[in-house]
Amino acid sequence: MTATNRQIRLARRPVGEVRAEDWAHGAEPVPAAGPGQFVGRTRYVSLDPAMRGWLDDRPSYLPPVGLGEVMRAGSVVEVVESDHPKFRVGDHVVGSFGVQEYVVSDGKGALKVDPALAPLSTYLGALGMPGMTAYFGLLDVGALKEGETVVVSGAAGAVGSLVGQIARIKGCRVVGIAGGPEKCALLTGELGFDAAIDYHSEDLRKALRDHAPDGIDVYFDNVGGDVLDAALTRLAMHARVVLCGAISQYNNETAVQGPSNYLSLLVRRARMEGFVVFDYAPRYPEAARELAGWIADGRIKVKEHVVEGTVDDFPTVLGMLFRGENTGKLVLRLS
Repeated sequence: MTATNRQIRLARRPVGEVRAEDWAHGAEPVPAAGPGQFVGRTRYVSLDPAMRGWLDDRPSYLPPVGLGEVMRAGSVVEVVESDHPKFRVGDHVVGSFGVQEYVVSDGKGALKVDPALAPLSTYLGALGMPGMTAYFGLLDVGALKEGETVVVSGAAGAVGSLVGQIARIKGCRVVGIAGGPEKCALLTGELGFDAAIDYHSEDLRKALRDHAPDGIDVYFDNVGGDVLDAALTRLAMHARVVLCGAISQYNNETAVQGPSNYLSLLVRRARMEGFVVFDYAPRYPEAARELAGWIADGRIKVKEHVVEGTVDDFPTVLGMLFRGENTGKLVLRLS
C-alpha cells in the first residue's frame, strides 16, 4: 500500500492549556500488512478528557505519550488490507490506534464491531470506554441501591449523561451538574434527570441543599475542584464518592486543588474511591450487553457530538472538551 498516512504526534509537553505548538503534523507512507497483520483506515477518533493527563510526564495508570509519538486515542478503523485470519477487508474494528489516518495492527487489543447494530461512533461512546466507565463506576464502585439520591458532575458529558440515565433505570433520584441552560434543559428533558444545576449561574451549595435535601448517597465526580468540595458538604450517611475524573484541574499550571471539605467523609462515615475502567476489562461484555439492551428499548438516549474533519483538526477539536463546547460524547469523524 502506497497511501500517505497523516499523523498527529506530541511535539512538546504542554504547560497548562494545550496549544497548537504542542503538536507536530506529519505524514509517512502506509506499509503493507505483514504476516498476521491488517491495515485499517481510520473513520472515527475518540476525544476524551483523560488525554490531557497522558501528555504529562508523571506516574499514572498508563505511561505518558512519548515525545515524537503518535497521539494515543481510541478509534474505529475500516480494514482495507489484511493478512490476519480474524479480520477481513471491509470489517470495522475498534481499538487504541492513535490519531492517524491509517493503522497497521497485529490485532492485539482490537475488537471487531458491527455497524448494523449501532453507529460506528457509538462504539467509542455508550458502547465503548465511556459506557464501561459509567456502568462500573456507578454500579460497582458506587454500590448503587434503589431509591438513593445520585448527583453527577459533568452531567452533559459522555460519561455523566450515561451515569444519570443508568441511575434512573435503577430507580434513583438523579441530579446533574452542568454548565449552561441548554445542557441543563437537555438533562431534565430528553435524558430524564430529576433536576439539573447550572454551576455557571447558580449558587451550587444552595442548589444542592434544595435538590438533595436528605443528602447525597452517591456523588459521581467528573470535575473535581470547587464542585467536588461543594458536594462533600451534602453527603448522606454512608455516602459513596466516585472519583472518575477532574477536568477542572487538568490544565492547572499550579498544584492540583484538593478537597478542603474531606472531613465530611469522617463525619458522614462515607468513602471516596477512585477507579480505572481498565480494571474491569474481563467484564466489558456483561456491561455492553446490558447497555445495548437499554439503548435498544429507549431507556438510554445516546448523545454524541460528532465533528467532521481531518486528522489535522484533532488539536482544535480536543480543545472543545476543556471549553465545555461538547454535549455528550465528542468524536472526530474523518472525512
